[in-house]
Amino acid sequence: MSAGYQQGGYQQGGYRQGGQPRQRRPQGPPQGAYGQQAAYQQAGRRPAPKRRKPRIGRIIGVVLVLLLALGVGMWFYVDGSLRRIDALTDYEGRPADTPGTNWLLVGSDARDDLTEEQKATLSTGDAGGRRTDTIMLLHIPEGSGKSTLVSVPRDSYVDIPGNGKNKINAAFAFGGPSLLVQTVEGATGIHVDHYMEIGFGGFAGIVDAVGGVDMCIEEPMRDPLAGLDLQPGCQELDGAQALGFVRSRAFATADLQRVENQRKFLAALTDKATSFGTLANPFRAFPLLFAGTDSISVNSDDHLHHLAGMAFAMGGGVDTVTVPVGGTPTVPGAGSVVQWDRDNALRLFGALEKDEPVPADLLPQPK
Repeated sequence: MSAGYQQGGYQQGGYRQGGQPRQRRPQGPPQGAYGQQAAYQQAGRRPAPKRRKPRIGRIIGVVLVLLLALGVGMWFYVDGSLRRIDALTDYEGRPADTPGTNWLLVGSDARDDLTEEQKATLSTGDAGGRRTDTIMLLHIPEGSGKSTLVSVPRDSYVDIPGNGKNKINAAFAFGGPSLLVQTVEGATGIHVDHYMEIGFGGFAGIVDAVGGVDMCIEEPMRDPLAGLDLQPGCQELDGAQALGFVRSRAFATADLQRVENQRKFLAALTDKATSFGTLANPFRAFPLLFAGTDSISVNSDDHLHHLAGMAFAMGGGVDTVTVPVGGTPTVPGAGSVVQWDRDNALRLFGALEKDEPVPADLLPQPK
């Protein structure tokens, strides 16, 4: 028997054993990715491009990079737009650097940048020149612990280098920021590390930029000279109302009550400006940045990160105190002045110089 036959059937030629023809597979397009490609080529068509699923992670990454670049660019723009002045200068006998960080915060009554409409809205009047409505010394401790905000009454009777004894407010009028810093350092023995100055319009603009500040008023406050008319109770103050609140001297203790109101408001404003609701809201954060740029002056070596550090150091709460007062006599040529209680003033500034807590008996007692 030939090799082509086995048990009555063909193994070759398409026959199975038993004589049944072998079933052939239907001719169709080749299977698999390469087979589909070949089939499309045989049919004269190109394969449809394969759709790619969007990569959400990559999109989010690109968006985050763009936001980071925008934030960094905005930061450098604002930092470069700050007004800088030579407020801190070296001179013979200047106090040596001390632990912690000390800021001199100044509120100027300069009206040069205000329009007539703004002067009317803010009730600033038309007084010329530049004086300091507010003088505060902020001490930020080197380690943990609260910062201390010290109000220096503007009528404090002190030595002004080259000008004899006068109200501390006069130092700014005589020689600008640098003479004021030198006068404060000489009177307190504290080395000033940073300087910040803000005018009437800038202060009101910052308050409006954060959407107003909540304050609780204990009794009616009416002062036509400051454009102020507030009723008792907790309420939100806009920029014009806030400016009147910190300027008013219509109290029995005049400037001594005013400096207490200034510290109270500044603490509330800083807390609002550094809150998550403000920083996470671009409609609050960006106006705040630009309002600060337009209205704040700093020393030539100060930058935006210094201001941010100062604000956050105050945002968690501060101890507040006024330089201890010994009397308010009338001095020929100067009028009514504020004389410090020298012993307690030395205790206060001695603690700050050593970066120690202020003695408890010098801090205001709860009412």
